Amino acid sequence: MERFFKLKEHNTKVSTEIIAGLTTFFAMAYILFVNPAMLSQAGTPDNPFPAGAIFLATIFASFAGTAVMALFANVPYAQAPGMGLNAFFTYTVVFSLGFSWQQALAMVFLCGVINILITITKVRKMIIKAIPASLQNAIGGGIGIFIAYIGLKNLGLFSFTADPGTYVDLGGTIVANSSIVPALVDFSSPAVIFSVLSLVLMAALVVLKVRGAVFISIVAATLLGIPFGVTDISRLGIESNLGQSFAELGTTFGAAFGPKGLGSLFSDPAKIPLVLMTIFAFSLSDTFDTLGTFIGTGRVSGIFDEEDMQSLENSSGFKSKMDRALFADSVATSIGALFGTSNTTTYVESAAGIGAGGRTGLTSLTTACMFLISMLLAPVVGIVPAQATAPALVIVGVMMLSSFAEIKWTEMEDALPAFFAGIFMGLCYSISYGIAGAFIFFCLVKVLRGKAKEVHPIIWVSTALFILNFVALAVMKA
Repeated sequence: MERFFKLKEHNTKVSTEIIAGLTTFFAMAYILFVNPAMLSQAGTPDNPFPAGAIFLATIFASFAGTAVMALFANVPYAQAPGMGLNAFFTYTVVFSLGFSWQQALAMVFLCGVINILITITKVRKMIIKAIPASLQNAIGGGIGIFIAYIGLKNLGLFSFTADPGTYVDLGGTIVANSSIVPALVDFSSPAVIFSVLSLVLMAALVVLKVRGAVFISIVAATLLGIPFGVTDISRLGIESNLGQSFAELGTTFGAAFGPKGLGSLFSDPAKIPLVLMTIFAFSLSDTFDTLGTFIGTGRVSGIFDEEDMQSLENSSGFKSKMDRALFADSVATSIGALFGTSNTTTYVESAAGIGAGGRTGLTSLTTACMFLISMLLAPVVGIVPAQATAPALVIVGVMMLSSFAEIKWTEMEDALPAFFAGIFMGLCYSISYGIAGAFIFFCLVKVLRGKAKEVHPIIWVSTALFILNFVALAVMKA
């Protein structure tokens, strides 16, 4: 194990890596229950998209992608079907555009193929090399805001108020316009009080530098949540109907390639431009979500150090860790589509495990194994409340804000892109939108200052693609 994962070289040990892997898993385990609930809405009575099958597809896609990340790239990142992308799959591609869930899976598979091609042909590498240090720091700090916001939201500390008539109900999901106003909740319910105690507990353990602070806090908070009525121990008695889920998996496995999927996707010439725009939207968001996660967390933690970045720039093949990590990520989406789930991507919640000390693939291998085990222990996994894991994201978000220290805030050339990276990532709940905001304003300030020649051609092309994506989404929803 030492020889394979090079633990001493990365200044870590087996126990630290395992605890970090468990921390990552519990920080992202919610996807096991949220993804089936969201994607199953894309089915209809005569064409059901069974939740049990999606549950298994989520597990298998997460295991496969994370295991490849562990064994091939040796980095502590975990993969699973992405939040945001599954919402796009259900509410835009199926509900708004009228595609079947099988056709949507076919588009996800093609998106994965595209990601593999742009990784093999070094397009992803070229994008990373083209991003200047100021933008990389902006992305890192922006991800810190994003992660911390996810944590605070999962703690249940926010309430949102929307004006009457300014929101729509999409099958139980409420979509409001910009009139919605956030605020702190009243600290009057046991659940909110528990959230505050959970956050204070983890902050105290981290400040005191207690070994395994994050994981200890998650376990302690889960137990503390029992008297507060937050940890639902009644789930322990629930038997998971694994046999039925496997039976349902026959419905989704390979459905992307069937007559209702790839077989009919391009059958209507009039819809081909819409199909291509949708695949493009899937691919762009998936690509930049992953790049943002690697750049943001890798720089702060040292997982992708200067030596590895130099290797990325000068080597051929898959010699650097970043090269291998990008390839591992690229194959995961197609694997997920094969089983029956939306885009699989590198999870920003991996930062929780990195914050707990994870530095090698042993962390992600632990997370991958936990996904497999969760088939049998779904009720046990399900009792860990979001309020127990959310503080880890807040703490890691605080740590990642250190990237902003490298920004020259008195220089608007640096300040504007950094500001919009952070604001768009957090408030738009999207890493790719944050990168889009950073790129667009980076190009804008350079043009206004007469320094357009300093912008790398790839940044220009990426910015144009982001703008094209916004136009395409507007057209698709019109």
